Amino acid sequence: MQIGYTLMGEQRSPKDLVRDAVLAEQAGFDFLVASDHYSPWLEEQGHSAYVWTVLGAVAQATEAIGFMTYVTCPIVRYHPAVVAQKAATLAALSDGRFSLGVGAGENLNEHVVGQGWPPADVRHEMLREALGIIRELWGGGYVNHHGEHFDVESAKLYDLPEQPIRIGVAGSGASSCAVAAEFGDFLIGTEPKPDLQEKYLAAGGSGELVGQFPVVYGADAAAANHLLREQFRWGALGWKVQAELPGPVNFDAASQFVRDEDMADVGAWGPDVAPYLEKLQAFADAGYSQVALVQVGPDQELFCEWFTSTLAPAAAGLVASY
Repeated sequence: MQIGYTLMGEQRSPKDLVRDAVLAEQAGFDFLVASDHYSPWLEEQGHSAYVWTVLGAVAQATEAIGFMTYVTCPIVRYHPAVVAQKAATLAALSDGRFSLGVGAGENLNEHVVGQGWPPADVRHEMLREALGIIRELWGGGYVNHHGEHFDVESAKLYDLPEQPIRIGVAGSGASSCAVAAEFGDFLIGTEPKPDLQEKYLAAGGSGELVGQFPVVYGADAAAANHLLREQFRWGALGWKVQAELPGPVNFDAASQFVRDEDMADVGAWGPDVAPYLEKLQAFADAGYSQVALVQVGPDQELFCEWFTSTLAPAAAGLVASY
């Protein structure tokens, strides 16, 4: 299993995120993922920079590590033609190290442009059409498209990377897994559920699974558990709720009764390596070959040091089930 590091734009400043990327590469993480939000889930998190600017800096500050959006929504806040250009530019800047992770989005980020929030089935239709546009633009020619949801008029990308850009598509059910199988090179998930891989394979998908979960490494297990709940309690709500809430105040209200002990279903914390390995093993058993960790809170350097000395060697034998 490859273990990645999450550049969490909702809890870190833009400059911090670039420094974190360098730390993670030096620590030996296998890849980086970066969230693409307009707003944090909770006011306590306190940040939400424009990830595409940050990743441009990351491309120059790092040397060899691969990185990806986790994930971008190319259907409301961004037009797919613009996403195609942004991704192509990043891939060219990084000598092909960038992959485009996409999904059907969250109301939290997409409502800001005032175009409403479509139901899930419509969002999946839009995502399918958007990915077709992105793939066509990466082909290098002029694109004219007049579809059900998007129009593209005489668009052409003039700066393309030498190697094709890989696309990962976030999936949680049969419909999104079908989109991932048709348009993606790999599947992105957030829960270690074996049926996700089954749905992806049944739809014709053949790529790897990439997952993610939050952690708080720290000497005081109780304090780490409390910090995880404070900053990441929204993660206990489930994707169907997360996708629909429009703002931090709503996430705060919806998660107010989440307790410290409830966070065991969400992530791992404390100084003992065993809970981290248990969570990684659950993802491996569900077919994930790549998992990105989110170190919640400010102690990123300490976490990177512990990863190098303890977690990476302990996790070296993990192998995904297929």
